[in-house]
Amino acid sequence: MEIGVSTFVETTPDVQTGEVISHAQRIREVVEEIVLADRVGLDVFGVGEHHREDFAASSPAVILSAAASQTKRIRLTSAVTVLSSADPVRVFQDFATLDAISNGRAEIMAGRGSFIESFPLFGYELKDYDELFEENLELLLKIRESEKVTWRGGHRPAINNLGVYPRPVQNPLPIWIGSGGNQESVIRAGLLGLPLVLAIIGGRPLQFEPLVQLYKKAATHAGHDLSNLTVASHSHGFIAEDTQVAADKFFPSTQQVMNKLGRERGWGPYHRSSFDAARSFEGALYVGDPETVAEKIIHLRKNVGITRFMLHVPVGTMPHNDVMQAIELLGKEVAPMVRKEIAKWEMESE
Repeated sequence: MEIGVSTFVETTPDVQTGEVISHAQRIREVVEEIVLADRVGLDVFGVGEHHREDFAASSPAVILSAAASQTKRIRLTSAVTVLSSADPVRVFQDFATLDAISNGRAEIMAGRGSFIESFPLFGYELKDYDELFEENLELLLKIRESEKVTWRGGHRPAINNLGVYPRPVQNPLPIWIGSGGNQESVIRAGLLGLPLVLAIIGGRPLQFEPLVQLYKKAATHAGHDLSNLTVASHSHGFIAEDTQVAADKFFPSTQQVMNKLGRERGWGPYHRSSFDAARSFEGALYVGDPETVAEKIIHLRKNVGITRFMLHVPVGTMPHNDVMQAIELLGKEVAPMVRKEIAKWEMESE
């Protein structure tokens, strides 16, 4: 059972003061968070790509590379790379470079993304959203397979027997499919034999179990070995020494972000009652003291089949010290509890 952290490097206004942290400062803070995550024994850290004012990470590979030389063991991944609006050649080169700096710890999490700012920014049509992703994923996988590439698609100039460099330390470089729960993307990941990441950020996590089974069914149908496939979750959460303290600290910035997105997308207001319901044992928020969060992760592993858990923290702007403490508790207290219980459960299941 792998346990880690993901972030979108948010720079939303501070709920208390209204001040906005600079992109530069927040990026430096995230590098510190990655270094800490490595030091406390976490397995993976993911940085999500966005192209808007309230997120500072337009280039996850660069941020991850800054942390790569200061870390020893932790895996470094995008969360996600918005592949529909990215050049697959450049994506591969960036992460192969990260793989070299980290000596074989880079991963790509490819997704469509839930924001659309990158499309006009890079000159793509939103109507080509799905087609671009399929084409770019095909090319990315082809580059991974072979040093010399010949390829032709509908949205990018053809490549005729050209080399793509550098080549990564890992062969193959891990490429995951990120999904918000769309059946089509889950089936695609299974058919391709690629590891799957589910964004479990609402509803009941146990509702994702049929999607995991669908993924495995597609992988089996395509002849892939299920023992080689991993299913991960990306879930919002926060950890403090006391559950009530954790909830009270995490709610204000979460509410601010959810209400801003709600105004953009036509959702209703986000209230404390919804927040508290989501942090119940069957809810999708992993907020509480270490034991509470560990129990929910164990529940997710046993009932949904998740083999990698990524705690997304913070949601919105929170004090850096609070985020660092949450990462430390995740690594030093939550992860050992989860690993011990899952190891025991798996032995009993054999």
